Formats: sequence, structure tokens, C-alpha cells
Amino acid sequence: MGAVDVAEAVAGLALVFFLPGFAVARATFPEWRFRGPSGTLRLLETLSLSLMTSVGVTVIVGFGLLKSPVGFQATWSDPLLLAILAALTAIGLVVALARGAFASTPPKGPEVRPEAGTEGAFETIRELDRLHAQERRVVHRLRVIGRDDPSRSALDTELAELRQRAAGIVAAREAEERGA
Repeated sequence: MGAVDVAEAVAGLALVFFLPGFAVARATFPEWRFRGPSGTLRLLETLSLSLMTSVGVTVIVGFGLLKSPVGFQATWSDPLLLAILAALTAIGLVVALARGAFASTPPKGPEVRPEAGTEGAFETIRELDRLHAQERRVVHRLRVIGRDDPSRSALDTELAELRQRAAGIVAAREAEERGA
């Protein structure tokens, strides 16, 4: 197996399993970037989407060629299949380029409005987790100190305040959801 055969195999595999899907993914989601806080997630999403879309496109094109009068030998290395996949890849990359997928600043993505009642849910959960962690620390300190310790009343007061704040947040959230 020569170097040309290896290069041809790599190019064929890329055309069948990656490139058409990558072009479609970049054309569909030009605002996705692979840097920043969500860069790794976007990269994994793009790679997964590229693989699945490429396989789907290859199957659809292969099925179309099977039904065409041109004839198709149903092999992965059929030149007609690879030419069609290369053309679809080129079209996808041109569309992605036109939509700004490869620009230095990403285009504005679609505006996604949260469902009613879900605004601030993450922040609410984070605040409740913080309050529960503080509550656990206070309860632990109460268990550790003696019954006659002078700081016990201050810890009891702090514990009651923490529980009251957590209950207030939960009640406000439930009232918000009932009103939404």
C-alpha cells in the first residue's frame, strides 16, 4: 500500500464521515465558536453533528444513486459518490462562509427566549446550594461545640436565618411559577 493509496483512503474517509457534515454544521450554526467558556462543548457538538450528518448525507446520496439510471456500484470509493459528496461539501462551505462562520467575530445568533418560569432558575439553584452548604457547616459546628458554649445561641440564630432565607427563596420561586 503506497502513500497515494493512504492519502486517497484518508480523503475518502473524510468525505464520507466528516466533511459534508462539518460544512452543513458550520452553515447551520455559524455563530458557534470553539474558544471561550463553551468552546469545548461547541467543538464536541460540531464533531458529533458532523459525523452524524455526514453518514446521513452519504446514505441518502448512495440510495439516490442506487435508484438512478446512471448506475452505482454501492462502494464507498465510487468516484460518483465522492464527487457528489465533495460538491455538497463545497456548497456547504460557501454557505458557511457567506453566513460568517469563519469570520473573526461571530454573527449574531438567534434570540432564544427562556420559557416562562425558567428565568433565573440556575441562579436560584446556585443560591439554594450555597445556603444549604452554609446550613450544613453551622449544623456541624453545633454538633461539635458543647451544650454550654456561649457561641451556641449565635449559631442557632444563624441556622434559623439560613433556613428562613432558603424557605423564602423556595416560596418566591413557587409563587412565580404559579403566576406564570
